[in-house]
Amino acid sequence: MRVHFIAIGGSAMHNLAIALCQKGITVTGSDDEIFDPARGRLEKYGLLPESFGWHPERITPDLDAVVLGMHARIDNPELLRAQELGLKIYSYPEYLYEQSKDKLRIVVGGSHGKTTTTAMILHVLAHCGIEADYMVGAQLKGFEVMVRLSHTAKVMVIEGDEYLTSPIDRRPKFHLYKPNVAIITGIEWDHINVFPTFDIYRDQFAQFINLIEPQGTLIYCDEDAEVHRVAVENQRTDIQKLPYVCPEHVVDNGVTYLRTPNSELRTPLMVFGHHNLLNLTAARLACRQVGISDEQFDEAISTFEGASKRLELVKKSDSCAVYKDFAHAPSKLRATIHAMREQYPDRRLVACMELHTFSSLTQEFLQQYAHSMDEADVRYVYFSQHALQLKKLPPLDPEEVKKAFGGNVEVFTDSKKLVECVITLFRDNENKNLLMMSSGNFDGIDFAQLADEII
Repeated sequence: MRVHFIAIGGSAMHNLAIALCQKGITVTGSDDEIFDPARGRLEKYGLLPESFGWHPERITPDLDAVVLGMHARIDNPELLRAQELGLKIYSYPEYLYEQSKDKLRIVVGGSHGKTTTTAMILHVLAHCGIEADYMVGAQLKGFEVMVRLSHTAKVMVIEGDEYLTSPIDRRPKFHLYKPNVAIITGIEWDHINVFPTFDIYRDQFAQFINLIEPQGTLIYCDEDAEVHRVAVENQRTDIQKLPYVCPEHVVDNGVTYLRTPNSELRTPLMVFGHHNLLNLTAARLACRQVGISDEQFDEAISTFEGASKRLELVKKSDSCAVYKDFAHAPSKLRATIHAMREQYPDRRLVACMELHTFSSLTQEFLQQYAHSMDEADVRYVYFSQHALQLKKLPPLDPEEVKKAFGGNVEVFTDSKKLVECVITLFRDNENKNLLMMSSGNFDGIDFAQLADEII
């Protein structure tokens, strides 16, 4: 079997290409540019294109399938050639479904918490010796690639992104997976370039529920008002609905413990924060659906260290800890900052966030960030004018950004100046923590080097 990837360098695309290669399928691909880590990983598996650019001559009638990435445009020369030849063209969500339609599919949806919840489920399944295929949006410890497809696994766990599927398919990705077990962790307006109103955005989750397979299960966060609303308004009687809330727990000497029903300490955790405890509960309910007991779950989850850039510890000392997190949407900022405050109540918290996504850099969406960083003692916001240019967005006035956030927020457009201010703040050796939040990297800040300088 031969499969060609158009825009093979994408995060999900290159992992799917590697997964198919590992499955014994002949894979080729093209892209106009590929950066690390995708470049190095594709090269390792012999999948890096010999030259960059689009080459319609590579699209031949003997291809069994073409997988189209979101990065490609609708006038891509290779796509046009594939359409001309009448080849079967898949988006990567479509291809994942084709590879998993005979398996039990657990699909994790939500505006936040998807990656961590997916990672928790996979960690527990692996600990309990249950083979699973998967697609997850971050590199996980103990997992070589972010996509696995096999002939033998009976379960597939999928992180269900709500962004668009491909240039020629404007459906949200998670609408294509048809889950047997669906999870909704939270609903907060995002991707305003494709969902211009909150009502339109929320409706994508209502549709997601309607795509659950008959006799399937919906697991949903009952603490989230919008999730509660779409769940209870749904009239389906052929699915099981399992609401969840934060479990009983206690933080003792910097460690979070789950409590037993009679309030005894039960399980020490390596992760922390209200939002992570919610994610853990969703994962527990999902694991029950494949026969894992609570006792097995507790034993496994106690060794879960977290997903990459999800409250990931960079370095710590007796009086300071540096964490990095993927948080970029308003609810993610609040949840991550609150988790740090709850875990380290006696330390001052310096929180830095980068406006990096299309939504976050849009003037009308900025108002959603009002008071989202208020629990931090020092609040820095960074954005790059270059990022605005790349996204073809109008310039932002730092004063308008400051006004949108409210509170005592300092705004930077030069990441070097931001680093200088952070280092200066930590010179007094007072008990402080640093939290760096972004879906990017603050224009190249080396978090490990920064941690070394301040600890």
